Amino acid sequence: MKKTDHVKPTFPSAEEDASSAQLKVDTPQTLSPSYQLAYTDSDFLLRDELRPVRLQLELLKPEILQQEHNIHSTVVIFGSTRIPDHDTAMKRVEALKAEIELLPDNTTLKKKLAIAEGILAKSVYYDEARKLAQLITRKSQDDDNNSIVVITGGGPGIMEAANRGAHDVDGKSIGLNIVLPFEQCPNPYITPELTFQFHYFAIRKMEFLMRAKALVAFPGGFGTMDELFETLTLIQTKKVARVPVLLFGEAFWSKIINFDALVDEGVVSMKDLELFQYVESAEQAWAAIAAFYEGEILP
Repeated sequence: MKKTDHVKPTFPSAEEDASSAQLKVDTPQTLSPSYQLAYTDSDFLLRDELRPVRLQLELLKPEILQQEHNIHSTVVIFGSTRIPDHDTAMKRVEALKAEIELLPDNTTLKKKLAIAEGILAKSVYYDEARKLAQLITRKSQDDDNNSIVVITGGGPGIMEAANRGAHDVDGKSIGLNIVLPFEQCPNPYITPELTFQFHYFAIRKMEFLMRAKALVAFPGGFGTMDELFETLTLIQTKKVARVPVLLFGEAFWSKIINFDALVDEGVVSMKDLELFQYVESAEQAWAAIAAFYEGEILP
């Protein structure tokens, strides 16, 4: 027999066992929840004591499916959910201006308008994230192995832009959505079979980095900073291999985070500031990634 010939497994599959378990006579014993197979008993799997099992399952599911899709390398793109495309941002500004015309002394509306105008100015980052994902995906398609796939948090804003860019050029992209206490859903541009949902932020952040060849952080809030600083910490402490960490938009990041002050205060070293660099365009971001690898991994 050749090694490639199919060999029938010695044991029945879990699916076969689950089907066989349904072939039972209803009695007080067989109708008891305790009699149900553990892996088909959702009430049991959701018990607090099973958290370690759920953690493992949450890591294994995207791992196995990405392996099945031959995904080995990714570029992670983070950024705010609140930075939409230019047209959407402009409509918000125009709507607020119309409200202020009716209520010219409303300070709350004026504050909202100032914020909306700031978001409108930052909508350029939506365009650049989309462009960067197009560029990465095209470069990947030039490689026979289709080696690099864009991965995002799967939500709106900058994440949507990145998934959209890959979709624009008929490429795959991954979205790692997270369960939140309010209604939300993955953006429509993620490859459906590569759309995942997580309960645990820790497992989701681990999954972002397991295949990452670069991380690009666009302007964002708490979530973006959480992911950025976790990555920097892991690289700094050599828990993960060093990858390019690109901060998109120096004006934003230098205003929000005073990295030099961290050095001045003695809580990080000057060398730690070499763990990241600023970029201002999709082309510059791709050039920085390609330069880091010098053609070794990336096409």
